[in-house]
Amino acid sequence: MQPLIHINKLNLFYTSFHALKDVTLTIPEKAITAFIGPSGCGKSTLLRTLNRMNDMIPGTRIEGSIAIGGTELYSNEVDVETLRKKVGMVFQQPNPFPKSIYDNIAYGPRLHGIRSKQKLDEIVETSLKSAALWDEVKDHLKRSALSISGGQQQRLCIARALAVNPDILLMDEATSALDPISTLKIEELVQELKDRYTIVMVTHNMHQAARVSNQTVFFLSGEVIEYSDTEKLFSNPTDQRTEDYISGRFG
Repeated sequence: MQPLIHINKLNLFYTSFHALKDVTLTIPEKAITAFIGPSGCGKSTLLRTLNRMNDMIPGTRIEGSIAIGGTELYSNEVDVETLRKKVGMVFQQPNPFPKSIYDNIAYGPRLHGIRSKQKLDEIVETSLKSAALWDEVKDHLKRSALSISGGQQQRLCIARALAVNPDILLMDEATSALDPISTLKIEELVQELKDRYTIVMVTHNMHQAARVSNQTVFFLSGEVIEYSDTEKLFSNPTDQRTEDYISGRFG
């Protein structure tokens, strides 16, 4: 697996709170990397640095470097809107727009200048198929996105992220609000998507990380404690704190 994301000595502060401490990681392309750790350990904070979502939080300060494909993310030359087109994000709670299913998917492409109905139709169909949702909604594209089930809404949000053709998909506990059947569908979908996208996911569910990811990073108090192939981390961790966490002694 080729490295795509390089994080080097990254420190992040929310005003005086030191949220990330000397984080150094290399994340490979077209694979699934999972971030695990107890609440407040920094995993979602790190995820949000990858598309500069933390920029929206007043008092945020970053030291160190993050590069994607050789481009330094926090350089003055980086256009944040272009970055977020290339690095899509799916949140914990499904958040479809109060628009039709069709208009949810077409929103991003329209924002980036696509006006042709034929082209938009193609993008909507392709994106919904990629999110394993097309067969369920193809006859109801004018229906409100808010009227479908929670699991369908989350797959719609994945389709909406894919519609602008990203390179990377960030998933911040994207199944934690879903029932087990919907969770399984999302997990199966993620496994299919990793051949085309680099996926970085935050999860509180260690079984999920073990099932779907290729690499796992364990965080504690803003630091990376251990990072290795998922199978190795769960079967033979090198740090006692990792062993204690995955065996349920804390967290």
